[in-house]
Amino acid sequence: MKEDKFKDECGIFGVYGYPKAAKLTYLGIFALQHRGQESAGIVTSDGNELISHRGMGLVTDVFDAHRVHELIGKIAIGHVRYSTTGASRFENAQPLTIASSSKGPLSICHNGNLVNATQLRIKLEKRGAVFQTTSDSEVIIQLIIKSKFPQLPEAISDALSEVKGAYSLLLMTPDELIGIRDPLGFRPLCIGRLGKAYILASETCALDLAGAVYLRDVQPGEMVIINSQGLKSHRLLTTHQPELFEACLGGEEPEPKETQCIFEFIYFARPDSKIFGENVYEIRKELGRQLVREYPIEADVVIPVPDSGVCAALGVSEEADIPYELGLMRNHYVGRTFIDPKQAIREMGVQIKLNPVRKVIENKRIIVVDDSIVRGTTCQKIMRMLHDVGAKEIHLRISSPPIKFPCFYGIDTPTSKELIAANHSIEGIRNFVNVDTLGYLSIDGLLKPVRNFNKGFCLACFNGDYPIKEMKGR
Repeated sequence: MKEDKFKDECGIFGVYGYPKAAKLTYLGIFALQHRGQESAGIVTSDGNELISHRGMGLVTDVFDAHRVHELIGKIAIGHVRYSTTGASRFENAQPLTIASSSKGPLSICHNGNLVNATQLRIKLEKRGAVFQTTSDSEVIIQLIIKSKFPQLPEAISDALSEVKGAYSLLLMTPDELIGIRDPLGFRPLCIGRLGKAYILASETCALDLAGAVYLRDVQPGEMVIINSQGLKSHRLLTTHQPELFEACLGGEEPEPKETQCIFEFIYFARPDSKIFGENVYEIRKELGRQLVREYPIEADVVIPVPDSGVCAALGVSEEADIPYELGLMRNHYVGRTFIDPKQAIREMGVQIKLNPVRKVIENKRIIVVDDSIVRGTTCQKIMRMLHDVGAKEIHLRISSPPIKFPCFYGIDTPTSKELIAANHSIEGIRNFVNVDTLGYLSIDGLLKPVRNFNKGFCLACFNGDYPIKEMKGR
């Protein structure tokens, strides 16, 4: 059963200078499990070589106390993956590690997606590169190894000047931890501190679990290098240039406009995180309040589609002064419902995960709040359940605009022909999911809570305005 949600991207976590770095990294990627559930991995450094363990499944499937204990060292990086480029199989699990190269031992993990990975792979293979995976992350590590610059910082900047797309990266050598965000800042990456140790993570919720203090975000186009000398910040080149690394430090390149992923606020990030320096929970509640301003309606109760609609539903309830209730209960212990091939089980998939509370819904005018509709199939089944238990009226509110275009920057989205809003009018979608009224948040309403942040956001999945024009087909 395909769900009405974008698939999560990936989560990355790194630590420098902590005696049991692997244990801390285990906690970090456990906190980031919502960003990827296909594979997990940790690499540590004992000061001389890189020690790796990775596998398929959840963090708790891949690691036990013995495995974590074997990963010795004060430097570590970790990754949880949902594949957007490259199949879901063991060789694509990250971090990817090169035990020996012209640049020394090197490990990398990546959140994002490169739109020119195929072209770069062909180019590198002509130069003698041998690929072990189908992941675009290996393209980056091969570019670094093949760079003509002997020193790693220069080689990284040279390599990344050739790539186009979204990337937040962690790289590790036996004695350094490096964090990078692409010049447009699509994906998040923050810096924390735990005593004398530094931490880099996709979200601040991972810092919280590790007991670290949030310092700031890695800025778009910034590379931070952490070693025995502390943390130093460098600026990436945004175009391919032959100059040495000094150009990164003091060049006069025009600053690219930030296009940070707005879906981090809508759905991906955990509500208890700060993303791009801002509180996710408060922004999602404000999106709910904005829904009421755009679509006022009389009703008896507001219910969320758990867990994605909870924060926005709270905002709807507060703004409309209508009681908030848990009208749909989620079974958090259900795994993938498509394991059993029997058609009856597949059709029951939604009800296995969600079950309506009849007393909350029966004979009530209800406002149902969710963050998005992708294909519409799961949404249709949920609305059918609400009708079946006696809802008098159903008013569906979505705290984002209609998704009409696929994403190419690290989110696994369907093709346009599978996106319901790309092929149906709002009225057509309302009829398909069978509700009395349907209201999507406008793009202007979506941006109101973030307009004062002085930051740019990618809205391509709503308006088709891709920040990087060279798109590959799906």
